[in-house]
Amino acid sequence: QVQLQESGPGLVKPSQTLSLTCTVSGGSITTTYYYWSWIRQPPGKGLEWMGAIHASGGTYYSPSLKSRTSISRDTSKNHFTLQLRDVTPEDTAVYYCARKRVLSDTSMDGYWGQGIQVTVSS
Repeated sequence: QVQLQESGPGLVKPSQTLSLTCTVSGGSITTTYYYWSWIRQPPGKGLEWMGAIHASGGTYYSPSLKSRTSISRDTSKNHFTLQLRDVTPEDTAVYYCARKRVLSDTSMDGYWGQGIQVTVSS
């Protein structure tokens, strides 16, 4: 059973960089086919796909967030990370990591972490 767990700070100040880690157990992040994704849900809004890193190491980003987002991985620790630069209060959301077969998919298919609340506030 694949399990994903997000970790990182729950509070970030405006203009700083939000950094989150998704630790994966029960499966390798280098297993073929899968996209290891970051998805967020702002309060009162729907799910927003942010980006993903493929099992091969290729990265993909939402056009609206591409200029501020970086996704990387550490295969020795079997985890992948999200960095979102220059945050504003509009980046307040629950952030999820997920394993997906389809790029940019925000359906409930696949495996998801439990989510982590991140608030951007001074």
